[in-house]
Amino acid sequence: MDEQIVTIERHIVEQEREYPKATGVFSNLLYDIALAGKIIAREMTRAGLVGSLGSTGKINVQHEEQMKLDVFANQTIIRMNSFTGRLAAMASEEREDVIDIPRGYGTGRYVLVFDPLDGSSNIDINATVGTIFGVYRRRSEEGAGTLADCLQKGRDTAAAGYIIYGSSTMMVYTTGNGVHGFTLDPSVGEFLLSHPNLRIPDEPRYSSVNHAYEKFRSEGIRRFGRWLRGMDEADPQKPLSERYFGALVADFHRTLLKGGIFYYPADSRYPQGKLRLIYEANPLAFIAEKAGGYASNGRSNILDIAPRALHQRTPLFIGDRSLVEKAEEFIAEYD
Repeated sequence: MDEQIVTIERHIVEQEREYPKATGVFSNLLYDIALAGKIIAREMTRAGLVGSLGSTGKINVQHEEQMKLDVFANQTIIRMNSFTGRLAAMASEEREDVIDIPRGYGTGRYVLVFDPLDGSSNIDINATVGTIFGVYRRRSEEGAGTLADCLQKGRDTAAAGYIIYGSSTMMVYTTGNGVHGFTLDPSVGEFLLSHPNLRIPDEPRYSSVNHAYEKFRSEGIRRFGRWLRGMDEADPQKPLSERYFGALVADFHRTLLKGGIFYYPADSRYPQGKLRLIYEANPLAFIAEKAGGYASNGRSNILDIAPRALHQRTPLFIGDRSLVEKAEEFIAEYD
């Protein structure tokens, strides 16, 4: 018998049936995110033809050059979710403050945080980029959402996922009950289930890190890197192959499917780390844990960190649990 074709909408609805008190609001929110991903994917495929490549000439809140597709992706996600009545507030890596729901529209039970286009420096060379998102249940009682609604621990995530725009477009998400991947079929305009119940492979294959910044790193981090490359004489191991996209979402996607570790540690340039806790680290850490992996800042679980600011940065080690814990051991011993 042929395998069933499962759309992302059907999959979301079937998962919702496991919760008798579900109202459908949460499911519709996830489908709206998927729809935003389709629109962004469409724009990505024709960016060179409609003048969407290149920089806006502006610097964003992260003090990074803002690309035209950054702006498009950010506006698309905001417009898709501002008027549905499902959200109390949003927060974007591209915006300095909490994004309020427009007056005159209802506010809902959820908060959406997102990086609209991770790895956007890859856009002009046609390399992989992606959207990362996390969904939380609001803490405030009613009315407009608050900053505190957005500053929640990753442990309290209701749903997390990413949409990766590469040789094909994929959406990977979890609501805490398994991690599932869907590939966009452009001929029918639907995300179809292609990778059910994803688990990080037991045998790690790849290490993802930018060695150009080795000289800025601590002794513990440098020793860990040598250990991964099989250069530790006291504890020699088979070296992992090295791959690095320069886009967190792409490096994590490979780690999830093929096994291994991605890490971007703190260093003398970024003493607090470079990646954003709320928009990048927390959603991917939640996915990693639900896929049998682990994410750490080098000393403790990413999901247990209480955010203090919207754009708080963090070191990140994510992927195979044993490798991430080994990084923690090197940091504890030498740093």
